[in-house]
Amino acid sequence: RRKVQVVFQDPYSSLSPRMTIEEIVGEGLRFHQPELDAISRLARIEQALADVGLSSQQFPGLLARYPHEFSGGQRQRLAIARALIIEPEALVLDEPTSALDVTIQKQVLALLQRLQKERGLSYLLITHDVEVIRAMAHDVMVMKDGEIVEHGSVNAVMQAPAHPYTQRLLAAAA
Repeated sequence: RRKVQVVFQDPYSSLSPRMTIEEIVGEGLRFHQPELDAISRLARIEQALADVGLSSQQFPGLLARYPHEFSGGQRQRLAIARALIIEPEALVLDEPTSALDVTIQKQVLALLQRLQKERGLSYLLITHDVEVIRAMAHDVMVMKDGEIVEHGSVNAVMQAPAHPYTQRLLAAAA
């Protein structure tokens, strides 16, 4: 579980409203690195938040706040910090921007791209958004009814889709 973490589609429902930001982001450390003392754990939590662009300077009392005190884009950043804190090798991104407005989507995608480069992360991206695929993916698999109907490099599949279902998806997105 430590090697693969998930960032869910809906940042509104994926963060417990009963937990503080410190508890949410630090939760993985309690399970995967229980030997950390409180000071080290707090430092890791603050670093994870800073890595996604959230700080106590920006949000006084950040660690003691609750998810409802943040916007959708900020909540998604919190969810990303929660996933990254245990330093996984891969993230499963389930429609990571679908609940966000277009401007915030671009910011979150840029954040994910930066984190991927800095940390050497692999992403398994689940999305229906062709623009997100173009921005984030290297390879793509198109699924219909639970079966892979086409796969290849993003450029190959997007420029010359072979399967009729892929052709319809791309035509609908144009």
